[in-house]
Amino acid sequence: MRTRDEIIARINQLRQERDAVILAHNYQRSEIQDLADFTGDSLELARRCTQVDRSLIVFCGVDFMAESAAVLNPDKTVLLPARRAHCPMAAMATAEAVRARRQEYPDAAVCSYVNTSAAVKAESDICCTSANGVRIVQALPQRRVIFVPDKNLGHYVSTQTDKEIILWAGFCVVHERLTLEEVEAARREHPGAELIVHPECRPEVVAAADAVLSTSGMMRHVRESSAAEFIVGTEMGMLHPLQKQCPEKRFYPAAPHMTCQNMKRNTLENLLEALERNQHVVTVPEDVRLRAKAALDRMLAV
Repeated sequence: MRTRDEIIARINQLRQERDAVILAHNYQRSEIQDLADFTGDSLELARRCTQVDRSLIVFCGVDFMAESAAVLNPDKTVLLPARRAHCPMAAMATAEAVRARRQEYPDAAVCSYVNTSAAVKAESDICCTSANGVRIVQALPQRRVIFVPDKNLGHYVSTQTDKEIILWAGFCVVHERLTLEEVEAARREHPGAELIVHPECRPEVVAAADAVLSTSGMMRHVRESSAAEFIVGTEMGMLHPLQKQCPEKRFYPAAPHMTCQNMKRNTLENLLEALERNQHVVTVPEDVRLRAKAALDRMLAV
Protein backbone atom coordinates (compact mmCIF):
# COMPACT_ATOMS: atom_id res chain seq x y z
CA MET A 1 0.00 0.00 0.00
CA ARG A 2 1.33 3.42 -0.96
CA THR A 3 1.89 6.07 1.66
CA ARG A 4 0.25 9.50 1.36
CA ASP A 5 3.55 11.04 0.23
CA GLU A 6 3.99 8.34 -2.40
CA ILE A 7 0.44 8.92 -3.71
CA ILE A 8 1.05 12.66 -3.99
CA ALA A 9 4.40 12.12 -5.72
CA ARG A 10 2.79 9.75 -8.23
CA ILE A 11 -0.06 12.20 -8.92
CA ASN A 12 2.47 14.95 -9.58
CA GLN A 13 4.39 12.68 -11.93
CA LEU A 14 1.28 11.65 -13.84
CA ARG A 15 -0.10 15.17 -14.18
CA GLN A 16 3.06 16.05 -16.09
CA GLU A 17 3.14 12.86 -18.16
CA ARG A 18 -0.52 13.08 -19.08
CA ASP A 19 -0.62 16.86 -19.67
CA ALA A 20 -3.29 17.20 -16.99
CA VAL A 21 -4.67 20.10 -15.01
CA ILE A 22 -6.32 19.39 -11.66
CA LEU A 23 -9.23 21.60 -10.63
CA ALA A 24 -10.75 21.54 -7.15
CA HIS A 25 -13.87 23.21 -5.82
CA ASN A 26 -13.62 25.10 -2.54
CA TYR A 27 -15.65 22.36 -0.82
CA GLN A 28 -13.13 19.61 -1.56
CA ARG A 29 -10.99 17.92 1.07
CA SER A 30 -8.06 20.11 2.16
CA GLU A 31 -5.46 17.72 0.73
CA ILE A 32 -7.21 17.83 -2.66
CA GLN A 33 -7.29 21.64 -2.61
CA ASP A 34 -3.61 21.82 -1.71
CA LEU A 35 -2.70 19.52 -4.61
CA ALA A 36 -4.85 21.22 -7.26
CA ASP A 37 -3.52 23.53 -9.93
CA PHE A 38 -6.54 25.77 -9.44
CA THR A 39 -9.21 26.06 -6.75
CA GLY A 40 -12.30 28.21 -6.69
CA ASP A 41 -16.06 28.35 -6.93
CA SER A 42 -18.06 27.06 -9.85
CA LEU A 43 -17.82 30.33 -11.84
CA GLU A 44 -14.06 30.65 -11.41
CA LEU A 45 -13.51 27.03 -12.40
CA ALA A 46 -15.87 27.31 -15.38
CA ARG A 47 -13.78 30.22 -16.62
CA ARG A 48 -10.55 28.41 -15.89
CA CYS A 49 -11.66 25.42 -17.97
CA THR A 50 -11.69 27.58 -21.09
CA GLN A 51 -8.24 29.03 -20.40
CA VAL A 52 -6.08 26.00 -19.59
CA ASP A 53 -3.85 24.68 -22.35
CA ARG A 54 -3.88 21.04 -21.23
CA SER A 55 -5.33 18.00 -22.95
CA LEU A 56 -6.72 16.43 -19.75
CA ILE A 57 -8.93 18.07 -17.12
CA VAL A 58 -9.32 16.26 -13.80
CA PHE A 59 -12.23 17.91 -12.01
CA CYS A 60 -12.41 17.32 -8.27
CA GLY A 61 -15.98 18.35 -7.61
CA VAL A 62 -19.37 16.85 -8.37
CA ASP A 63 -20.95 15.62 -11.59
CA PHE A 64 -22.46 18.84 -12.95
CA MET A 65 -19.12 20.64 -12.61
CA ALA A 66 -17.27 18.03 -14.65
CA GLU A 67 -20.11 18.10 -17.20
CA SER A 68 -19.71 21.87 -17.55
CA ALA A 69 -16.00 21.40 -18.17
CA ALA A 70 -16.80 18.83 -20.86
CA VAL A 71 -19.37 21.15 -22.43
CA LEU A 72 -16.88 24.02 -22.65
CA ASN A 73 -13.91 21.88 -23.73
CA PRO A 74 -15.04 19.36 -26.35
CA ASP A 75 -11.48 18.78 -27.55
CA LYS A 76 -10.24 17.74 -24.09
CA THR A 77 -10.78 14.70 -21.90
CA VAL A 78 -12.52 15.38 -18.59
CA LEU A 79 -12.26 12.99 -15.65
CA LEU A 80 -14.30 12.94 -12.43
CA PRO A 81 -12.25 10.97 -9.89
CA ALA A 82 -15.26 9.85 -7.84
CA ARG A 83 -17.88 8.30 -10.11
CA ARG A 84 -20.61 8.65 -7.47
CA ALA A 85 -19.93 12.32 -6.69
CA HIS A 86 -23.45 13.43 -7.58
CA CYS A 87 -25.14 16.71 -6.64
CA PRO A 88 -28.58 16.02 -5.11
CA MET A 89 -29.80 19.51 -5.97
CA ALA A 90 -28.86 19.08 -9.64
CA ALA A 91 -30.98 15.92 -9.67
CA MET A 92 -34.02 17.94 -8.53
CA ALA A 93 -34.51 19.35 -12.04
CA THR A 94 -34.88 17.47 -15.32
CA ALA A 95 -34.99 18.62 -18.92
CA GLU A 96 -38.56 17.34 -19.24
CA ALA A 97 -39.70 19.30 -16.19
CA VAL A 98 -38.07 22.49 -17.48
CA ARG A 99 -39.82 22.12 -20.83
CA ALA A 100 -43.14 21.65 -19.01
CA ARG A 101 -42.57 24.76 -16.88
CA ARG A 102 -41.80 26.76 -20.03
CA GLN A 103 -45.22 25.83 -21.37
CA GLU A 104 -46.79 27.18 -18.17
CA TYR A 105 -44.92 30.49 -18.48
CA PRO A 106 -44.22 31.04 -22.21
CA ASP A 107 -43.17 34.66 -21.66
CA ALA A 108 -40.53 33.81 -19.06
CA ALA A 109 -36.81 33.26 -19.50
CA VAL A 110 -35.23 30.17 -17.96
CA CYS A 111 -32.17 30.89 -15.84
CA SER A 112 -30.48 27.73 -14.62
CA TYR A 113 -28.03 27.72 -11.77
CA VAL A 114 -24.83 25.98 -12.85
CA ASN A 115 -25.73 23.32 -10.26
CA THR A 116 -27.77 21.52 -12.94
CA SER A 117 -27.18 18.78 -15.47
CA ALA A 118 -26.03 19.57 -19.00
CA ALA A 119 -29.47 18.44 -20.19
CA VAL A 120 -31.15 21.12 -18.05
CA LYS A 121 -28.66 23.77 -19.15
CA ALA A 122 -29.54 22.83 -22.74
CA GLU A 123 -33.17 23.80 -22.05
CA SER A 124 -32.18 27.14 -20.53
CA ASP A 125 -31.76 30.63 -21.93
CA ILE A 126 -28.81 31.36 -19.67
CA CYS A 127 -26.95 29.99 -16.67
CA CYS A 128 -25.80 31.70 -13.49
CA THR A 129 -23.82 31.02 -10.32
CA SER A 130 -24.28 32.23 -6.77
CA ALA A 131 -21.66 34.87 -7.53
CA ASN A 132 -23.43 36.42 -10.54
CA GLY A 133 -27.08 35.36 -10.20
CA VAL A 134 -28.39 38.83 -9.45
CA ARG A 135 -26.44 40.41 -12.31
CA ILE A 136 -27.49 37.71 -14.78
CA VAL A 137 -31.18 37.91 -13.95
CA GLN A 138 -31.20 41.69 -14.00
CA ALA A 139 -29.58 41.67 -17.46
CA LEU A 140 -32.32 39.51 -19.00
CA PRO A 141 -34.85 41.38 -21.17
CA GLN A 142 -37.78 39.30 -19.89
CA ARG A 143 -39.74 40.52 -16.88
CA ARG A 144 -40.42 37.00 -15.62
CA VAL A 145 -37.69 34.47 -14.94
CA ILE A 146 -38.01 30.78 -14.15
CA PHE A 147 -35.14 30.15 -11.74
CA VAL A 148 -33.90 26.53 -11.68
CA PRO A 149 -33.39 24.65 -9.36
CA ASP A 150 -32.46 26.33 -6.06
CA LYS A 151 -35.44 27.96 -4.35
CA ASN A 152 -33.22 29.65 -1.75
CA LEU A 153 -30.82 31.24 -4.22
CA GLY A 154 -33.81 32.15 -6.37
CA HIS A 155 -35.50 33.82 -3.39
CA TYR A 156 -32.34 35.78 -2.62
CA VAL A 157 -32.10 36.94 -6.24
CA SER A 158 -35.76 38.02 -6.10
CA THR A 159 -34.98 40.35 -3.18
CA GLN A 160 -32.18 42.02 -5.16
CA THR A 161 -33.92 42.58 -8.50
CA ASP A 162 -37.19 43.99 -9.81
CA LYS A 163 -37.93 40.87 -11.85
CA GLU A 164 -40.69 38.37 -11.10
CA ILE A 165 -38.91 35.17 -10.11
CA ILE A 166 -40.73 31.86 -10.56
CA LEU A 167 -39.08 29.52 -8.08
CA TRP A 168 -38.28 25.84 -8.55
CA ALA A 169 -38.66 23.52 -5.55
CA GLY A 170 -35.01 22.41 -5.39
CA PHE A 171 -32.45 23.09 -2.69
CA CYS A 172 -28.95 22.23 -1.49
CA VAL A 173 -29.26 19.60 1.21
CA VAL A 174 -26.27 21.01 3.11
CA HIS A 175 -27.37 24.66 3.17
CA GLU A 176 -31.06 23.86 3.66
CA ARG A 177 -30.23 22.11 6.94
CA LEU A 178 -28.72 25.23 8.50
CA THR A 179 -31.33 26.83 10.77
CA LEU A 180 -31.77 30.31 12.22
CA GLU A 181 -31.51 28.82 15.70
CA GLU A 182 -28.10 27.37 14.84
CA VAL A 183 -26.66 30.62 13.52
CA GLU A 184 -28.05 32.50 16.54
CA ALA A 185 -26.33 29.96 18.81
CA ALA A 186 -23.09 30.45 16.88
CA ARG A 187 -23.37 34.21 17.34
CA ARG A 188 -23.79 33.76 21.08
CA GLU A 189 -20.73 31.53 21.17
CA HIS A 190 -18.67 33.95 19.06
CA PRO A 191 -20.18 37.39 19.76
CA GLY A 192 -17.42 39.33 18.02
CA ALA A 193 -17.53 37.37 14.77
CA GLU A 194 -19.10 38.41 11.47
CA LEU A 195 -21.72 36.01 10.13
CA ILE A 196 -21.15 35.31 6.42
CA VAL A 197 -23.49 32.90 4.64
CA HIS A 198 -24.04 31.43 1.20
CA PRO A 199 -27.24 32.47 -0.64
CA GLU A 200 -28.22 28.78 -0.89
CA CYS A 201 -29.16 29.06 2.79
CA ARG A 202 -32.76 29.48 3.95
CA PRO A 203 -34.19 33.02 3.63
CA GLU A 204 -34.33 33.55 7.41
CA VAL A 205 -30.65 32.60 7.71
CA VAL A 206 -29.73 34.90 4.83
CA ALA A 207 -31.68 37.74 6.46
CA ALA A 208 -29.73 37.29 9.72
CA ALA A 209 -26.30 37.42 8.06
CA ASP A 210 -23.86 40.30 8.02
CA ALA A 211 -22.92 39.40 4.44
CA VAL A 212 -24.39 37.04 1.83
CA LEU A 213 -21.66 35.76 -0.47
CA SER A 214 -20.61 33.09 -2.92
CA THR A 215 -17.49 31.19 -1.91
CA SER A 216 -15.30 33.45 -4.08
CA GLY A 217 -17.09 36.41 -2.53
CA MET A 218 -16.27 35.06 0.92
CA MET A 219 -12.59 34.93 0.00
CA ARG A 220 -12.58 38.57 -1.09
CA HIS A 221 -14.72 39.76 1.82
CA VAL A 222 -12.60 38.11 4.49
CA ARG A 223 -9.39 39.44 2.94
CA GLU A 224 -10.71 43.00 2.93
CA SER A 225 -12.69 42.98 6.19
CA SER A 226 -11.32 44.51 9.39
CA ALA A 227 -13.03 41.76 11.40
CA ALA A 228 -10.79 39.15 13.02
CA GLU A 229 -13.38 36.37 13.40
CA PHE A 230 -16.02 34.91 11.09
CA ILE A 231 -18.88 32.45 11.40
CA VAL A 232 -19.06 30.72 8.02
CA GLY A 233 -22.45 29.52 6.78
CA THR A 234 -21.48 27.17 4.00
CA GLU A 235 -19.88 23.74 3.45
CA MET A 236 -17.04 22.93 5.85
CA GLY A 237 -14.43 22.67 3.09
CA MET A 238 -14.56 26.44 2.71
CA LEU A 239 -12.81 26.98 6.03
CA HIS A 240 -9.56 25.62 4.62
CA PRO A 241 -8.97 28.21 1.86
CA LEU A 242 -10.20 31.00 4.14
CA GLN A 243 -7.74 30.02 6.88
CA LYS A 244 -4.96 29.50 4.34
CA GLN A 245 -5.53 32.97 2.88
CA CYS A 246 -5.86 34.72 6.25
CA PRO A 247 -3.94 32.70 8.87
CA GLU A 248 -4.17 35.55 11.37
CA LYS A 249 -7.99 35.39 11.41
CA ARG A 250 -10.32 32.82 12.98
CA PHE A 251 -13.13 30.93 11.28
CA TYR A 252 -15.96 28.92 12.80
CA PRO A 253 -18.53 26.71 11.08
CA ALA A 254 -22.09 27.94 11.47
CA ALA A 255 -23.09 24.39 12.44
CA PRO A 256 -21.12 21.13 12.82
CA HIS A 257 -23.13 19.27 10.16
CA MET A 258 -22.23 21.49 7.18
CA THR A 259 -20.51 18.75 5.17
CA CYS A 260 -21.34 17.60 1.64
CA GLN A 261 -20.64 13.88 1.51
CA ASN A 262 -20.72 13.92 -2.29
CA MET A 263 -18.01 16.58 -2.51
CA LYS A 264 -15.91 14.53 -0.12
CA ARG A 265 -16.07 11.43 -2.34
CA ASN A 266 -13.02 12.70 -4.21
CA THR A 267 -9.88 11.43 -2.46
CA LEU A 268 -6.17 11.28 -3.17
CA GLU A 269 -6.58 7.59 -3.89
CA ASN A 270 -9.29 7.88 -6.53
CA LEU A 271 -7.62 10.95 -8.01
CA LEU A 272 -4.55 8.80 -8.57
CA GLU A 273 -6.66 5.96 -9.99
CA ALA A 274 -8.33 8.35 -12.42
CA LEU A 275 -4.95 9.49 -13.72
CA GLU A 276 -3.50 5.99 -13.89
CA ARG A 277 -6.48 4.35 -15.56
CA ASN A 278 -8.07 7.28 -17.40
CA GLN A 279 -11.31 6.29 -15.69
CA HIS A 280 -14.64 8.03 -15.21
CA VAL A 281 -14.51 10.03 -18.40
CA VAL A 282 -17.33 12.58 -18.51
CA THR A 283 -19.09 12.94 -21.86
CA VAL A 284 -22.08 14.94 -23.08
CA PRO A 285 -24.06 14.16 -26.28
CA GLU A 286 -23.13 16.70 -28.93
CA ASP A 287 -26.64 18.09 -29.47
CA VAL A 288 -27.01 18.63 -25.71
CA ARG A 289 -23.49 20.00 -25.42
CA LEU A 290 -24.02 22.69 -28.05
CA ARG A 291 -27.23 23.96 -26.46
CA ALA A 292 -25.78 23.82 -22.94
CA LYS A 293 -22.69 25.66 -24.15
CA ALA A 294 -24.84 28.45 -25.56
CA ALA A 295 -26.39 29.00 -22.11
CA LEU A 296 -22.99 28.90 -20.39
CA ASP A 297 -21.46 31.22 -23.00
CA ARG A 298 -24.20 33.77 -22.39
CA MET A 299 -23.40 33.64 -18.67
CA LEU A 300 -19.66 34.03 -19.24
CA ALA A 301 -20.28 36.96 -21.59
CA VAL A 302 -22.18 38.81 -18.85
